Amino acid sequence: MSAAVAVPGSSQGPTARALGRFVTNRLALAGLVVLAAILIAILTYPLWWTYTPNQIDLRALNKGPSASHWFGTDGVGRDVFARLMQGGRISLLVAVTSVAVSLVIGFLVGAVSAFSGGLADGAIMRLVDLAMTLPPVILLLVLASIVGTGIVPTIAVISLLSWPVLSRMVRARLLELRERDFVVAARGMGAGMGHLLFRHGLPNCIDILVVYATLQIANAILLEAGLSFLGLGIAPPEASWGNMLNAARSTSVLEQYVWQWMFPGAALVITVLAINFVGDGLRDAFDPRSDLQ
Repeated sequence: MSAAVAVPGSSQGPTARALGRFVTNRLALAGLVVLAAILIAILTYPLWWTYTPNQIDLRALNKGPSASHWFGTDGVGRDVFARLMQGGRISLLVAVTSVAVSLVIGFLVGAVSAFSGGLADGAIMRLVDLAMTLPPVILLLVLASIVGTGIVPTIAVISLLSWPVLSRMVRARLLELRERDFVVAARGMGAGMGHLLFRHGLPNCIDILVVYATLQIANAILLEAGLSFLGLGIAPPEASWGNMLNAARSTSVLEQYVWQWMFPGAALVITVLAINFVGDGLRDAFDPRSDLQ
């Protein structure tokens, strides 16, 4: 008689195994805790903080951190902590929305290219290659100068730069999938492009989309901060971490009022690091080769 050898965790599904790998990643869990704390703070601060982002206190111009102003005030008497929280809202809103738009575009372009094949596939991929060869920094500045400043233009600019890489990743995954028997059978039964995209393509690309979205949010936050720092993103008096750094760029502020740039810069670094830790943890968790280690 031959005894069956039980493989640990073999009875679990792929999602359960991925979750198990994620919770054992200490850096990913630490990033998740830090990110959750940041999200709770920026979403709830109007409920427990006294000052509003654009409230001016002429008696507290360029005052350092104190009991009434935890992170000090800026050159016109606005509370830095309130503007930091509001800036976090704006930065994350721009990042999440732009990544959501780029996910939709990237998935649809890559999936349609993979399932179409032939001349359509070649034409779509040449357009993607063209989009990827354009210098991103120059294209970013040109688009920002054309569409102007504000939340919606900034989202549009970042979205237009983020989808080509994802479309190639999705296409690479679905090129192999379209040769599977169940996809061939669905085509033979007359399944249309919509059925192939959302019944077969989307479920098999969830891991790619989740990992890409998590890592791209951090990149989008940095892009928004860079645009706002250059005066091409979120325009004052609306707060964002980028334009807070822009307002504190003068030599006198850098030397004498360090709290006006130190706290926005620290918030930007900590948030991006936390998101990257979570993204790296998700990437490792969804990697099927992890089961072989």
